Amino acid sequence: MSTVSRTEAPEAGHRTGWQIHQAAVPASLDDPQAWALLGSVASGQAVDLALYGYDDLAPAPAETHAYLSNQVSSIRALLVATAPDAPPQPDAVVGSVRLVLQRESNTRTAFMELRVRPDARHQGVGSALLAAAEKLAAEHGRTTFIVHSEHMGEPARDEPHLAPPTGSGRLRPDDAAVAFAHAHGYRLEQAERYSVLELPVDPALVTRLHDDAAARAGADYRLVAWTDRTPDAWVDDVTHLYTRMSTDIPSAGLDVEEEVWDAERLRAMETQIEASESGYLLVAAEHVPTGRLAAFTMVQYPLAKPEVVFQEDTLVLAEHRRRRLGMLVKTDALRRLVELRPGARRIHTWNAEENEHMLAINVALGFRPTGVIGMWQKRTGNPADDGAPEG
Repeated sequence: MSTVSRTEAPEAGHRTGWQIHQAAVPASLDDPQAWALLGSVASGQAVDLALYGYDDLAPAPAETHAYLSNQVSSIRALLVATAPDAPPQPDAVVGSVRLVLQRESNTRTAFMELRVRPDARHQGVGSALLAAAEKLAAEHGRTTFIVHSEHMGEPARDEPHLAPPTGSGRLRPDDAAVAFAHAHGYRLEQAERYSVLELPVDPALVTRLHDDAAARAGADYRLVAWTDRTPDAWVDDVTHLYTRMSTDIPSAGLDVEEEVWDAERLRAMETQIEASESGYLLVAAEHVPTGRLAAFTMVQYPLAKPEVVFQEDTLVLAEHRRRRLGMLVKTDALRRLVELRPGARRIHTWNAEENEHMLAINVALGFRPTGVIGMWQKRTGNPADDGAPEG
């Protein structure tokens, strides 16, 4: 455990300064050094309960530990804030920021996830955490910073709103997170729709959508599926799909480039999922004439929360689109989940608002819009690009 900084809050009305610590990656959650990690978990749960009314999305301690332990393709750091001279215990943590610095790609970009307990806001906690994360990222040569904000609901088109340059997605301009991002020099580049699907889905609807998609795909495609570990025969195809995922999905004006996946990175991800006490299901469409995978979808589920499922990545390679392969793999996954996770009651997912095709699939399946994620960016290498967006 190291103390990154101790800062006095710069804005009038703030009661105290904040001490920023870089969390250790303990050998186990029973290690005394796990206090910062555990405190960040409790802080995240408080944030989600206040925003959404549930803590489905908040990572559990094992998940956070597994996440930080996986340093194969990225440097992953967790910074937490406490009051000055606070004892090193979970209850002292008032906020946290996760920092991801990819090793082989996006080497000028830092990805950050900032969360502050509701009862500690407007006291300089977020500013102190963000400053410490930016400083650490800059020490690793990063000049582009990307952070996201979470918002419940979305303003109507005829209401005052802030939209990214893509024109897709809307945030309330008077939201505190919007003011915070602008105050720290960040520009809104993209909006993602957060959606929830209540389970079970009507089997007749799933069958109809699946059969229609299968008819459109034709005999050139067949489905394959597995849980928890990719068969050796499919490793190359899956890493190719994940590499293409990084560039084939909409990224708006975010400063991101292709992420190269290999077998080591894939196996490290699977080890992380297992260590986080979760499982996953992957359904893929094989292009029979070539024997290569053309599309896939992956869902992950925490074993300790049988009612919760996360829809993770879905991709159809560009050269195989317009054959309803996205609907084909997603409906097959829903069918398999009935057997695999019979207690599942909710699937959570996120999609770029300009990704109209995937959103149309989700809407047809019954996903309901629940929130908006703002993707904010600051480029320190070219400050002229970072003016606050007009609203």
